[in-house]
Amino acid sequence: METILEAKNLSKEYFKTTGFFSRNRTSIKALDNISISIKKGITLAVVGESGSGKSTLAKSLIRLIELDKGSITFKNRNMRTINGIDLKKTRKNIQMIFQDPYASLNPRMKIIRIMEEPLKIHGMGDNASQYSKILSMIKKVGLVEADLSKYPHQFSGGQRQRIGIARALYNNAEIIIFDEATSSLDTETERVVMESINSLSKNLTILIIAHRITTLKNCDVIISLEDGNITSTGSYNEIN
Repeated sequence: METILEAKNLSKEYFKTTGFFSRNRTSIKALDNISISIKKGITLAVVGESGSGKSTLAKSLIRLIELDKGSITFKNRNMRTINGIDLKKTRKNIQMIFQDPYASLNPRMKIIRIMEEPLKIHGMGDNASQYSKILSMIKKVGLVEADLSKYPHQFSGGQRQRIGIARALYNNAEIIIFDEATSSLDTETERVVMESINSLSKNLTILIIAHRITTLKNCDVIISLEDGNITSTGSYNEIN
C-alpha cells in the first residue's frame, strides 16, 4: 500500500513563563521525536488526552504550526521547505476540519455561497457545474438541497460539521484531517457524524484526531499519544 504522507522525528517544544517578580521559564514537549506514516486509502486515528500533543501533530502536518525539527513528506514533496504558491497548492490536497464548525462558516452567508466561494476563487467550472458538484457533496453527507438556502445558525453542531466535510470533499482533497471535529458534540450526534465520515472513507485517506477511543471502532489504525510520545499503535481491539 502506497505511503501518501510520512512524518519522521517530529519535535515541538513550547515555553511557559510564570511568576511576576521572579520569572520562571519552563518547557513543554508537545511532540517528542515521533514518527507516523499514513497509507493511501486508510483511516488513521490519533487519540489522547488534552495536552498529549495530538492537535500539534495535526496542525504541523500542513504547516499551521512550525516544528523545531523533523521532516514531513507528502507525495514525495518536502512540506517543511515549500512556500508560497507551492504550499498553497499542496494544502488544497490536505484539508482540515476543526473542532468548532461554526467558526469556519460565515454566519452572514447562505450555505450555497459558502460552498461555492472556493470554487469561484479557483475558477473550477461554470455556475451549473459548480452547483451540481455542491449538491452532490451535500447529499453525500446526509443533507438535502433545501439546506443550501439556509444560514449556518439554522443548523445543529453535527450538521455544521457535515457541511465542513462536504466543503473539504469537493476540493478533491487526498487527505482530510479531522482535528477534534466531534469532541464538542453529544454522543448521538457524534455517532451520526462519524458514520458520515466512515461512509466516505472508502475512497479517501483520513486522519482523525480524537480524545475518545470509543468513536474510533471503524478506523484501520489507531495511534495513542501521551505527553508528545506514541505509547501504542494498533487496531481498535488491540488498543482498547
